[in-house]
Amino acid sequence: MNASPTLIDIQSKTNPRFLELKKLAQDNIASRKLGKIWLEGDHLCRAAITRGLQPSTMVVNALGLSKLREFGLPTAPTTLLLADKLWQELSSLPSPASVAYLIDLPHNLEINPLAATVVLDRLQDPGNVGSILRSASAFGFQQIISIKGSCALWSPKVLRSSMGAHFALTLIEGKSVEDISMLKVPLLATSSHEGSFVGNTHLPWPCAWVLGHEGQGVQADLEQMATQKLRINQPGGEESLNVAAAAAICLFASSLHQN
Repeated sequence: MNASPTLIDIQSKTNPRFLELKKLAQDNIASRKLGKIWLEGDHLCRAAITRGLQPSTMVVNALGLSKLREFGLPTAPTTLLLADKLWQELSSLPSPASVAYLIDLPHNLEINPLAATVVLDRLQDPGNVGSILRSASAFGFQQIISIKGSCALWSPKVLRSSMGAHFALTLIEGKSVEDISMLKVPLLATSSHEGSFVGNTHLPWPCAWVLGHEGQGVQADLEQMATQKLRINQPGGEESLNVAAAAAICLFASSLHQN
């Protein structure tokens, strides 16, 4: 644990540091603008530390400060001690946590053309995206590429739903369809109505799965780039699966073909 962190007591909601924290905690694209990521709760903080990330700032209330040893969390060079009333205003959680970290937003990341990859094509729902990140991490994928128009990967809602999977992955945002041509692994596009069934197909590894918009699916330009189009057999007769559920099935199927 850092022996002598700087401790700053914040009591006013007009304090500039508090106003910045509030943006990071509540604005889905604030991390892009400010270059920082808000991690609220001991679980997310611990997941970041476990993966070797170093926080620039710790944010706590009095309770959180007293429970750091119980949480097993190191302090940061700067610790902001917030009044309880400010925590209530800051947090978007039903039961606000008492500890948070700020970490630097990764930047200037380049596409690894040979990595097992998941491409997110304009996905909008943070819960879906977070769930897909968890599946990607669980089944051996290393890289996530989001196409312009997708929700922010480092937004607080995506972070909460991913449960720490972010820190096992390389996340590259804001790419174009043309950028996907940099990938040298087979591109597999999901479809609800055409292509081979996932369970009946030998899947290449490594590969890149393309997951499309919740309502519109994979856009035509990306479909044309795909090596294969694949669908999931649904003997129960549903028209389609939620994209996060479909992703879990497809990524698991790929994991069975790893060497």
